[in-house]
Amino acid sequence: MCRNMEEAVNEVKCQGLRQALQQSEDRLRHVQAIAQLGSWYLDVRQNRLTWSDETYKIFGVPPGEPLCYEDFLARIPPEDRARVDAAWQAALKGAPYDIEHRIEVDGQIKWVHEKADLVFDAAGALQGGVGTVQDITERKRAEEALLLFASVFEKSGEAAIVTDRDKRIIAANPAFVAMTGYSPAELIGQNPRILASQQTPRETYRQMWETLEREGYWQGELWNRRKNGEIYPQWAAISSIRNPDGKVSHYVGSFNDISERKAAEERIRYLAHHDALTGLANRHSFESRLEQALLTAQREQIRIAVLFIDLDRFKTINDTLGHPVGDRLLQEVARRLQACVRASDIVARLGGDEFVVVLSHIVEISDAAAVADKILKSLANAYEIDGRQLYSAASIGIGVFPTDGIDGVSLMKSADTALYHAKERGRNNFQFFTSAMNAAAAERLTLERELRAAVQNRQFELHYQPQVVAASGRLCGVEALVRWRHPELGLVPPDKFIPIAEETGLIEAIGAWVLEEACRQLGEWRRAGIGDLQMAVNLSARQLRAADLVATVRELIARHGLGEGDLELEITESVAMAEPSAAIDRLHALRALGVRLAIDDFGTGYSSLAYLKRLPIQTLKLDRTFVRDIETDPNDAAISAASLALAKSLGLQVVAEGVENAAQRDFLASRGCDVLQGYLFGKPAPAGEWTARWSGKPTAG
Repeated sequence: MCRNMEEAVNEVKCQGLRQALQQSEDRLRHVQAIAQLGSWYLDVRQNRLTWSDETYKIFGVPPGEPLCYEDFLARIPPEDRARVDAAWQAALKGAPYDIEHRIEVDGQIKWVHEKADLVFDAAGALQGGVGTVQDITERKRAEEALLLFASVFEKSGEAAIVTDRDKRIIAANPAFVAMTGYSPAELIGQNPRILASQQTPRETYRQMWETLEREGYWQGELWNRRKNGEIYPQWAAISSIRNPDGKVSHYVGSFNDISERKAAEERIRYLAHHDALTGLANRHSFESRLEQALLTAQREQIRIAVLFIDLDRFKTINDTLGHPVGDRLLQEVARRLQACVRASDIVARLGGDEFVVVLSHIVEISDAAAVADKILKSLANAYEIDGRQLYSAASIGIGVFPTDGIDGVSLMKSADTALYHAKERGRNNFQFFTSAMNAAAAERLTLERELRAAVQNRQFELHYQPQVVAASGRLCGVEALVRWRHPELGLVPPDKFIPIAEETGLIEAIGAWVLEEACRQLGEWRRAGIGDLQMAVNLSARQLRAADLVATVRELIARHGLGEGDLELEITESVAMAEPSAAIDRLHALRALGVRLAIDDFGTGYSSLAYLKRLPIQTLKLDRTFVRDIETDPNDAAISAASLALAKSLGLQVVAEGVENAAQRDFLASRGCDVLQGYLFGKPAPAGEWTARWSGKPTAG
């Protein structure tokens, strides 16, 4: 009875153990299926291979089919079979068995990863091997895809980078390194903005990020900077990569340097508007620009001039020496034409040997004549081409807006007609569309030519006009005024020749002589006992810009024994305001020499009071145009009074010009004007006349 009871208990225990074992095996099979991991045992003595259910599944073999080691090898493709067998034979000698290889299942290739350990009996004899096999086909495919993508990334001729979600570069391919000049080490971890050139509009970047956020892809043109500082255009295509949660994890960008494409596009645009041979504007571009210039001229009510230019003897040169020589001649003509005009003017080649110049703003008709004469002289100079010295002058016809035409067609027709007359007159000359203009231009050119001779022959003389103290009438100074004593015309007034002198650059030589002569005369008067006079001399814009001005003035003061305050240099508002910073520096240097400084013709220019107060001046000269009607015109009186008040507030002395009667004198004196100058006290006269009138202590004239 007891024995039956004990057997029953043992049976229950065994049944429980069998159930537990079965559950354990079921769980193991479940886990292996999830991991695609099977197990196997090879009995080396009997060459019998035992597989788990998952292993049968991995190899595509019906469960329970008897297997041996050779059956296993038969399922391995020939190219891997020898390697696997060698690994197993090595394992039997103690080497670890850990290998990845392919198997063939139903005509398909799979990848598996195997690991094994050897099993020995109690006596230490080898019984077999136990191991695992895992299906790693998906992993291998992913790795192969990654390797492929990595190879494409690395070997692509298109520059590419990958950034993380914070826009830090985590990969850059060799093409990107070559394009930018930065090494991988210099790029990794950096924001791509290190490549920015500051030439891409901010709006482009804003649209780029908005599009990436909305659509996940953007492409467009960017301007970046290489490591060496070179700025270049590139076509960029950028994509955002999102993780399963929909959040951006990376950005991928590919880039192409489009410098050559942009250069080609620019070349096409250039050729659409420029003459291919000379680089000047072509006919199409010229007509468009001329119309724009005419619209501006109409709006601003200014004059413009069209100069129609035709080369003389060009056909002979071209036919005799060949087109290559003719082409180089035309190129040199284009260069000389551009050198003769301002950047704002238009120079174009209409075709053949016909050129046209548009002077976009002229004040006087004579301005166009001066440029035409400059062009004729330049084009008449010898041309050195292929070792030959060639000559080819030109004829020029001039039409002026608005008198000769109010549109491009009529203006060009007038210039063309004038060109015809220029050729009739013997070539190598210019003609205006009207005879009246021709006469004025001829007079101007004659005056310029004779002015050059006057500089060489010293045909100038100084006249001096006295300046008196307003409160007492005491003579306190003189202003030196240049006159041209023409051998045939007599005295030529300054307003006739000074503008020409300034335009041609002759004013420098004339101004230098005036300054020298005025200082010499003041020194002579001092030695003659003609006392406390101050000499006022006008400075031109060119003189003020001259690098040696300060040194020249210093030398004159020393040579003629002048003291502090003896010499006053006058500049106009327009001269001072043209380059205010440079003028301020130069004027400070003159002031340091003891030279007094004055603003001439105050109120007629375009001065900025902000700059005016910075100029180291001591005197304002009130222009005669405000003094002329000061006793009858309330506006002139108000302007003069305001100018005097302004000067006093700035601590400046005021000299009023053009005082011709007692009423003007009394008005200015009553309002605090310091010094008066005008016909009331004496007309400009040569030094000899004043020397004869002055004796002892100077008095008012």
